[in-house]
Amino acid sequence: MTSKTYLFIQRSPKRDDNGPQDPPSPAQMEEMYARFTAWSTKFKDNIVDMGGKLMGGRVVSKDGVADGPFVESKEIVGGFMIVRAASLEEATQVAQESPGVMPAGSSVEIREISAT
Repeated sequence: MTSKTYLFIQRSPKRDDNGPQDPPSPAQMEEMYARFTAWSTKFKDNIVDMGGKLMGGRVVSKDGVADGPFVESKEIVGGFMIVRAASLEEATQVAQESPGVMPAGSSVEIREISAT
């Protein structure tokens, strides 16, 4: 079966400006790593590039260059990943089971990458 390549874009809600949030406890970190390891092992044949966390950058257009990301947005694009799947439905299953959708308000946007 022919597989397709998909871009997963990790989105998280923008934190409010009520100050810093408490970091996860060691037990919470252990649980998150265990969940991530189980997911990445289950879908190891689908994961082409684990991607990474996106940091600050710039937005370039014909009108100029602005520092980014867009601070006025309601959510933050926090990372990306490249996944191979037979169909959008299979890619959706990979995303639905990923740790990236576990935190409240978080989501994974899926975009097929054209081969041409």
